Amino acid sequence: MAKDKYSPTPGREHFQPKASGRILIVAPEPFYEDRGTPIALKLLLEALSSRGDEVDLLTFPMGEPIDLPGLRTFRVGVHLPIRKVPIGFSFRKVLLDLLLVPAIVKLSRRWNYRCIHAVEEAAFLGMWLRPLHKLPVIYDMQSSLPEQLMGRFFFRIGVVQKLLRFFERWLIRGIDRVVCSGGLREYVLGIRPNASVHEWCFPGNPVDVPTEEVQRFREKLEITVGSQIVVYTGNFEPYQGISRLLDAIPKVLSELPNTVFLLVGFDDSCDSHLLEQVHELCKQGAVKLISRRPKAEIYRYLSIADVVVSPRESGSNVALKVFDYMAAGKPIVATDSKAHRTVLNNDRAVLVGLGSEELSEAIKRLLKNREMAARLGESARAYAEKNLSWNAFVDRVGRLYRLDDDQAGPAGRQVQCG
Repeated sequence: MAKDKYSPTPGREHFQPKASGRILIVAPEPFYEDRGTPIALKLLLEALSSRGDEVDLLTFPMGEPIDLPGLRTFRVGVHLPIRKVPIGFSFRKVLLDLLLVPAIVKLSRRWNYRCIHAVEEAAFLGMWLRPLHKLPVIYDMQSSLPEQLMGRFFFRIGVVQKLLRFFERWLIRGIDRVVCSGGLREYVLGIRPNASVHEWCFPGNPVDVPTEEVQRFREKLEITVGSQIVVYTGNFEPYQGISRLLDAIPKVLSELPNTVFLLVGFDDSCDSHLLEQVHELCKQGAVKLISRRPKAEIYRYLSIADVVVSPRESGSNVALKVFDYMAAGKPIVATDSKAHRTVLNNDRAVLVGLGSEELSEAIKRLLKNREMAARLGESARAYAEKNLSWNAFVDRVGRLYRLDDDQAGPAGRQVQCG
């Protein structure tokens, strides 16, 4: 018999499932890859597995396989000659999104699901297909899609943005529940005041690194004794504010010439102008450019940091790196935004405006004032230990799928960080 293209990858045999039905998670992205949304999804899957929930994951054909108890993975487009899907909009992504439609219908008819957890644009598919699958739909809103698409000229056209906003409002007003990145809750409630909204608060990865290992890693990176280190981790997309950080670097070096900036997350898709700016600073020895690293290695770079930065240019969602920064107990300089303020305040970070001048002044202040830097870092770590632990995350995930919860007044049931 020919193998069904929707045949699952089985979970481990010792897994003891719950009796309340499987969860179908639809993730229109390569999985697993070490970047934003896939990292968040992996954390969700690990939490569900630890609870004993059974999950079917429907996703794109590329990515590393993940083996967890209770998880079965289904991939669309496995026979297509598509090997990579970039961040953001692409026609390859649209094609694979369309292939999710028959897969959702087929899986929902074959298996007993209690809900569909739809990541980003997959929520539109879940809503359009609801007359066929008749299941509650949870919208995993990692970002506002109209805002995310602003990076492409076509989607910045006024009439196109209005159309995108219309469909986004339609989705939020009709969906059963929204789980959104930190910073988006108010945006959702502004569209639908009685929405059932949960807010993602991801656990950080606290690792105590021995002093001798920290020293060996500094030596491996050829960082001289006495140098102070500023670390950025994440992709180099324009919304991350990398250009403002690069503008700030010469201002820092003018007063603190022994400062080294480690920029972790570089890949070949970076803007050519940005690359020129980075490479010029690399020649001067002020910047060390590190290609994208597995998440499991990021703690090494944080362990040698004197200051960590999150200079967001735009975006209403909090970056995942912030949770690791806090867990590492490092002093943070971040753009002052609603997203960052879901977990950061003036006691846990230095929050600055968009200008490179403010960014550079904040970095210099922390590098010069070790007492202040240590105080902010310890405050961030204490908050993370109390509010962003793994057990707290698993508990929040459990509450997310209690779809029979009563609505809590005019503002709906709202689960927030902290």
